[in-house]
Amino acid sequence: MKKYITMFLSYLAMFLEFFISMMLAVGIILLCIRLAGSLVHIPDLDVYPNYEDLLESCFELIIGVELIRMMYYHTPDTVFEVLVFAIARQIINGHSSALSSLIGVCAIAVLFATRKFLFCGFDLLEKNIFRASSRIQVINKLMACHIPCPSPSSTLNDAILEKMSEENVTPEVGTCVSVADVALRIDKMKDGKISRIEVIHAIH
Repeated sequence: MKKYITMFLSYLAMFLEFFISMMLAVGIILLCIRLAGSLVHIPDLDVYPNYEDLLESCFELIIGVELIRMMYYHTPDTVFEVLVFAIARQIINGHSSALSSLIGVCAIAVLFATRKFLFCGFDLLEKNIFRASSRIQVINKLMACHIPCPSPSSTLNDAILEKMSEENVTPEVGTCVSVADVALRIDKMKDGKISRIEVIHAIH
């Protein structure tokens, strides 16, 4: 029972994230259209949007777009980009003191240092589950990876079985092998045959 409740909550959280992302995307599109229609008023400083309004609105829209990416990709890199844009917006549009601006610049420097020295390839992973019969050519295009593809009809099942045969590994759920720049993990089996394969690709 606990397993099913956990699975239900997981799918519910995914649905809510998707729904919130859709609402945010629709809102951003409508605001972009409104902003684009108001550009003719920029020369008049007394009418919205003047230059400062335009700058602030653009930063807020960019932060909104990055928030959508953060909810979709779930990687440290997207969190980093949201924080950088938020701090940069505060420095540029905040009209704060020199000390506050200096603190903001230092915060951005710390973020870049953290990204360079503390992030590693294993922190930034793209994981997707595909049918074992999926064509390798399609997967390579979708995930920008380089799984060997001997022929146009080659499938993920062919690739993982060939690699497991080379390494004398028995196919079972959870078994993982490295192929080129990805890892292939058996996610599901049915009647002794592989039905689902998880493709794990490091994002650099």
